[in-house]
Amino acid sequence: MTAHTAAPTLDVAALRRDFPALAQEVHGHPLAYLDNAASAQTPEPVVEAITDFYRRDRSNVHRGVHELSQRATNKYEAARIQIQKFLNAASYQEIVWTRGTTEGINLVASSWGRANVEKDDEVLISGLEHHSNIVPWQMLCEETGAKLRVIPINERGELIQDEYEKLLNERTKIVAVAHVSNALGTVNPIAKMIAQAHAVGAITVIDGAQAVPHMAVDVQTLDADFYAFSGHKVFGPTGVGALYGKKALLEAMSPYQGGGDMIASVTFEKTVYNELPYKFEAGTPNIADTIALGVAVEYVQEVGLDAIAAYEAELVADATQKLSALPGIRLIGTAKEKASVVGFVVEGVHPHDVGTILDREGVAIRAGHHCAQPVMDFFEVPATNRASFAFYNTHAEVDQLVAAVKKVQEMFG
Repeated sequence: MTAHTAAPTLDVAALRRDFPALAQEVHGHPLAYLDNAASAQTPEPVVEAITDFYRRDRSNVHRGVHELSQRATNKYEAARIQIQKFLNAASYQEIVWTRGTTEGINLVASSWGRANVEKDDEVLISGLEHHSNIVPWQMLCEETGAKLRVIPINERGELIQDEYEKLLNERTKIVAVAHVSNALGTVNPIAKMIAQAHAVGAITVIDGAQAVPHMAVDVQTLDADFYAFSGHKVFGPTGVGALYGKKALLEAMSPYQGGGDMIASVTFEKTVYNELPYKFEAGTPNIADTIALGVAVEYVQEVGLDAIAAYEAELVADATQKLSALPGIRLIGTAKEKASVVGFVVEGVHPHDVGTILDREGVAIRAGHHCAQPVMDFFEVPATNRASFAFYNTHAEVDQLVAAVKKVQEMFG
């Protein structure tokens, strides 16, 4: 692994060498990969961790006494400790492996929600949410008779905090909000919102998928009850993620799924569940990718999250300034506090056409509703173009993006 330090500035050229996918050409142009909010690229140490497992340690975890199983188990549980440190959780028992943010939210909705939410209770979400932080709560409310309430947003794409305070009341059982909006990049004032939710007795579920790749997260300082994220957003594998939950809450919850490894003992009369966190981890897990996720967050920590945040803020500011200087460009999402994302539409051109033409220029962005259709409805657009940045992107790639957008405008007159 290339040596990295958490210096105030990043050696971006050195970092890029850890991501060989970035060195390729697409349609005869250098690749400018600006689709990191959908899925970030994977560094060599993470790939090596996956291949090393399959080459040397291929075995199941927790069940075997032989050497391969012991090695696999040790690496698997070491990854859990790495996530605990990454989020500053109080205990490894507060880290539950999942398939990603979506499963983490569904776990809380199913296990905590069904046991604690009743008719006429209220679940509070925001107008910024990804579908994975909307649909599970709709399902819970339909099942229990609870009411779903929505914190409105303003024209900058920020939550209206006064309206949030008005919505909070003694019937509010759950406040589920994104730390960072995937569609707009808005950074929400999570610590304050969590404290306000707790003041009325509600628990908080934080979608951290877009936060953990871009900023340091301390769940104890935030006082979050639950915090979920996905591996593929934070330079790790797809299909794996983690849910943080306060130990007392997890202990009181019933398992999300039944099967192997989540039990202490089973008879036909009664099952005794395993201790935390294993009672929420039924079946053979995604071992290789879980191990690799631990390597991914270690990599990010070595790069330095403060340096990452500072550098990415420069990229976002550069792209914002240069795109907004073009005629016929409407920026979607101009919050004062933003991370990673620049959303825009080109007047007279459907975002899918923009995305297709940009691809021909070697620029990879996301065009669509970004699994945030209510956000699109608010801004009265069918979709947006979303350029999203990581620490390996460059100002030259910002210029490549802007030049490609100009070509779109030339083609469409």
